[in-house]
Amino acid sequence: MHVGIRWHSPEQHGIVKMDALLTSINEAAKALNLGRTSIYGLINEGKLETRKMGRRRLVTVASIKRLAETQE
Repeated sequence: MHVGIRWHSPEQHGIVKMDALLTSINEAAKALNLGRTSIYGLINEGKLETRKMGRRRLVTVASIKRLAETQE
């Protein structure tokens, strides 16, 4: 007996793929090709926005994109 496997797209199950809104300090550093110290400096200068989630400090992806777009 052959049992067929039927694949469904995530949308068929009501699952919506979302892009990340927040990222870790380490991931922000990787995204901008900078070190952690530079990321903290940008946070202190107000160029990167963060949010506190429990004990973690996370950087907003929107502020990373904004910073990357405005740099020359």
